[in-house]
Amino acid sequence: MPRLLLEASHIQKNFGERRVLDVDRLSLYDGERVGLIGENGAGKSTLLAILAGEQDPDGGTVSRRCPVALIRQARDADAEGDARNRAEFRAPERHDGLSGGELTRRRIAAALSADAPLLLADEPTTDLDAEGVALLTRRLEAHRGALVLVSHDRALLTRLCTRILYLEDGRITDFPGGYAAWQAETARRRERQQFEYDQYRAETARLKAAAQKKAEWAASVRKAPRRMGNSEARLHTREYTNAVLQQSHAKRVLENRLAHLEVRERPRDLPEIRMALGVAHPVAAKSILEARVKRLRAGGRTLLSNARFALPTGSRTALLGGNGCGKTTLLRALRGETGGGVEFAGELRLNPGARVAWFDQDHGRTLDLARTALENVMADSTLPESVCRTVLARLNLGAEDALKPAGLLSGGERAKAALAKLLLSDANLLLLDEPTNHLDVFTLEALEGLLQAYGGTVLFVSHDRAFIEAVATRLLRFEDGTLVPFEGTRAQFEAEQRRDRRAEDRQLEITALEMRLAALAARMSAPRKGDRPDQLSAEYDALAQALRERKGQA
Repeated sequence: MPRLLLEASHIQKNFGERRVLDVDRLSLYDGERVGLIGENGAGKSTLLAILAGEQDPDGGTVSRRCPVALIRQARDADAEGDARNRAEFRAPERHDGLSGGELTRRRIAAALSADAPLLLADEPTTDLDAEGVALLTRRLEAHRGALVLVSHDRALLTRLCTRILYLEDGRITDFPGGYAAWQAETARRRERQQFEYDQYRAETARLKAAAQKKAEWAASVRKAPRRMGNSEARLHTREYTNAVLQQSHAKRVLENRLAHLEVRERPRDLPEIRMALGVAHPVAAKSILEARVKRLRAGGRTLLSNARFALPTGSRTALLGGNGCGKTTLLRALRGETGGGVEFAGELRLNPGARVAWFDQDHGRTLDLARTALENVMADSTLPESVCRTVLARLNLGAEDALKPAGLLSGGERAKAALAKLLLSDANLLLLDEPTNHLDVFTLEALEGLLQAYGGTVLFVSHDRAFIEAVATRLLRFEDGTLVPFEGTRAQFEAEQRRDRRAEDRQLEITALEMRLAALAARMSAPRKGDRPDQLSAEYDALAQALRERKGQA
């Protein structure tokens, strides 16, 4: 049996009057790959901090039988690691002026340097580029010991995890299977819950109708006519009384069955939005923004030079590139924010009808933290309160949380409020810098649906492959100090890359065959001692045939 690494019992944690955690028992064993999932604000980060010993629970105990390392979600720049791990993850040694991805690399290198048997990872892919995610995935797969992973990256959860812990209302549901299996089981349970709810509703309606009919029958039984004889009247009265009693008894039986019918709850559905967002001020021009970037520099580095791009009206463009290449810097320059070591030279042509809104990773720049989430959303919206509440609910920010001051919300809940504020504004051009950071997987799927139906134009930065594939209609890539557009989805781009690599490989084969044919032709024209002309001719014919086949495939 695998070795027990950690055991937690009766863990309780309160924030004010709210009980965030009420975990009866949790055991982690050597070799396990555990995914911890739940909605924003459910307490996932708090639970990891308690398991790692960085926070104390209000009740309960944690027994750690091995060293524990934690990849923190917080953007601290003080994390250190050994030279090997820093080099592998290209984690900068300096502490200041780092991008979000560079800070993440420092935190990962620091946690992995501990070489602890139990590794807790809290959103370790935040701000990481594709290369960083691939490297982290390989390291987590090779980790000797147990892993507990909190992540919004559904592909990472699917690839790594063989056990799912679902945290809801402070309690944990333990599912012995991978993320995809958990999704399938959740869908199956929801379908069953919907079926049972429909049966409950139908049976409730049937019993109510039957009881009402019995009452009507009892009321319709006629009393004895006035001119009826005494003996006949007595007989009729007995029959009348018996009939009324029978119908009343049957009605009480039905009402008793109705009272004892087991109540079935309706599955929670995301509310529908019956209007397209972002279409209040349409732009008729072909492009809503055109840019010519002569030079973009930050921290003494040239990020772009002589780059041009345009945003077609109504498009959803994913801005891609490695950590530190300048994606966030470019978004800030498009918004007119320079300074602090950032230098922009170039020309921006924004359509006069464009109304720009910005999603910043620092939500304090977007939200008034003293006002409630609903007040923040309604401040820039001309839409009715009911629509604002609906969008917040679609993003899994419930009615109670919507009435809290934004300063009391978790990071993920603030992100939801900030996104709702942008989607409900009168903007028709959204600039989104890592909108998927800190969002739970349920909200991610809802946001994908909202952006897919958004009527305006979107330019966004994200490292979430599934999100990019679901939302982006085109790509704009940082490549060798310039910007390269691709008119298509991420999947189409990768398919074209594979075709290009195959074509390049075929061209290399063709070149090699041509060189061999040229050398063989020279040898045939000046044979060496021992050469047999028939063999050279046969070899030449075979090479020529192979060359024709390769060219035919090109």
